[in-house]
Amino acid sequence: MPRISKVTTRGGDKGQTKLATGRRVAKHDPIMVALGGVDELNSQIGLLTTDLAPQHATVLKSIQQSLFDMGAVFAMEGEYVAPEAVALEAQVDALNSKLPPLTEFVLPGGGKSAAQAHVCRSVCRRAERDLWALVEQTEAAPSSYTTCARYLNRLSDYLFVLARTLTEKKEEQWRGPEKL
Repeated sequence: MPRISKVTTRGGDKGQTKLATGRRVAKHDPIMVALGGVDELNSQIGLLTTDLAPQHATVLKSIQQSLFDMGAVFAMEGEYVAPEAVALEAQVDALNSKLPPLTEFVLPGGGKSAAQAHVCRSVCRRAERDLWALVEQTEAAPSSYTTCARYLNRLSDYLFVLARTLTEKKEEQWRGPEKL
């Protein structure tokens, strides 16, 4: 049986939407801002996967599943299992162990896929900030929200080391602060 049988419902035509719990909220409510940030991140990651080798695309497809789980956490107002960051930490360590140490900040770029990974990283950071705002604005915020925030924090680390891994030529680094 189809889960979504009708896309156009007109239910949001007045600036409100309904969470999976049945509660109606404004489309600009912090829970919807957090949900929208994660959705945007998932779309950007989908774009990134189109040009990647299978070993990276497979990891990112798994991350996309976790981001949908995160969306379910928000839509269910905390009553859904939040993705954990442990697997991401192992991925970060594995990729980072093959990279030269950083001596300065890295300029986003290094080829199309590396640049897109940097876009994903910055969108991830924004989604994390939006989620922390939701936590601060929600009285008795579910612990699953902070679990999701930790996941996004690790995911931005993963996307950064992935961008470095995907760089096709020498990394361009920030030249450092100008001396006065």
